[in-house]
Amino acid sequence: MRILGNDIPGERKMVVGLTQIKGIGFNFATSILDILKINPNSNIGNLTDDNVQAIEKIISDPLGSNIPRWFINRRKDFETGKDLHLLTSDIPFTLRNDIERERVTASWRGYRHLSGLKVRGQRTRVAGRKGGAVGVAKGGMAAPAKKSSSDGPAAPVAPAAPSAAPKPAEGEKK
Repeated sequence: MRILGNDIPGERKMVVGLTQIKGIGFNFATSILDILKINPNSNIGNLTDDNVQAIEKIISDPLGSNIPRWFINRRKDFETGKDLHLLTSDIPFTLRNDIERERVTASWRGYRHLSGLKVRGQRTRVAGRKGGAVGVAKGGMAAPAKKSSSDGPAAPVAPAAPSAAPKPAEGEKK
């Protein structure tokens, strides 16, 4: 089944199939099916063309279909001031634009994004650790090196040559 450019396997249940469209969650899919009086436990492959068109119409204009305003995933858009419901590739594109706008305006949130720290006031002392050196790494002497049998007997290591510079006496400065 193809809905809004997304291929959904026909053997999936209605609710699960609709949630495969990026931007539609479980509650949003359930409300769409409740409005259209479609059984959420039936397979999505059993939809008629009229049902598919009705689902696409509700998804493209949720406010016109009596979907509550708080279901919309982008209320009061920064540029237009309108309530939008973003789908598929529009979501990460808009997110990148929002973060870039905060960086350019040099807001506090922009600085936090720039340095890869928590943005919404979470603690950073013990939570959200990623990357960097955590714990103690084993040194070279802790685990003996394994000999491979194909190398044969190892050649003796030559002793290190003494350095050419003479050592200063105990009373002299270095």
